[in-house]
Amino acid sequence: MDETDLTATPRLVTKAMLKHDSVRDAELLLLPERVVRLNASGAAILRLCDGSRTVWQVVAQLEHDFEATGLTNDVVEFLQDAHGWGWVVIA
Repeated sequence: MDETDLTATPRLVTKAMLKHDSVRDAELLLLPERVVRLNASGAAILRLCDGSRTVWQVVAQLEHDFEATGLTNDVVEFLQDAHGWGWVVIA
């Protein structure tokens, strides 16, 4: 994903699922043969990656939800990493 491509639409790969583990009070990304424990910001980003929102819309929603500004670079960097790790598809 190009850093400036804010019109791309990220979504979790088909084999991935987000889950909250209430016993450990942790957000988990479940993939075949592995489990990734996410921090709160990573989980918030991935929850919005459903293929219906652009990167720009994900950023706007997060900035609204967390009453923050300037999250674009952090979100894009996380999505690039998540794409490289095979967690998301970016169309």
